[in-house]
Amino acid sequence: MSVVAAVLAAGSSQRLGAPKQLLQLCGGQTLVHHAAAEALASGVARVAVVVGAHAGDVSRAVTDLDVDLVENLDFAEGMASSIRAAVAWARHKEARALLLLLCDQPRLSRAHLSRLLVCSDGDQLVASYYAEKPAVPALFPARCFEALFALRGDRGASTLLRSASELSLVDWPDGELDVDTRDDVELAALAPEARDQRDRGDPLDSAVNRIGELLPEDVGVELLVTNVRAR
Repeated sequence: MSVVAAVLAAGSSQRLGAPKQLLQLCGGQTLVHHAAAEALASGVARVAVVVGAHAGDVSRAVTDLDVDLVENLDFAEGMASSIRAAVAWARHKEARALLLLLCDQPRLSRAHLSRLLVCSDGDQLVASYYAEKPAVPALFPARCFEALFALRGDRGASTLLRSASELSLVDWPDGELDVDTRDDVELAALAPEARDQRDRGDPLDSAVNRIGELLPEDVGVELLVTNVRAR
């Protein structure tokens, strides 16, 4: 298999106080569904969604998409465990490159992901560039898998990107908007009814919190579940 993509969606969203994976865009599509659908439309050979905290709800949010579910049993460790789970899945697929992306960037688009693929052709390390640094989404050729698998704790792939001797960058200012806190939800164009709820200090409800705009259309087929202990 050629290039595959993994959506990292295993976090517990402690700072937000509710599963950010399930926050909804204005058309009713959840953030995790949006990320997975954009990845499917980007031109990769296969897409996985790495789940952990809230695994059942997050998995149900993408049941209409032709994706693999990879369960990160060590999600409490932090981001590195999800990256290791994604790498284990990519190795199982015999991929020559892995596109890593997050589920909390509401402006993620298939066009940007496709630009990363074009710049790499599967053999070159390519990263998005925003906030004056390289970051994910990023495409890692198979020669980087060992270094990715060695990550531990709450460290993402940024250290590898910053230290890379050869790295292509694709500008993506929209990457600066991600959703980690209630203030981020406000910046991401929260719907009026949900903004009122936020101002009252009520718990966030994924059924009424809607951010951004509905971009991709739904893609439906079968779901494959894979359990991975990322140690």
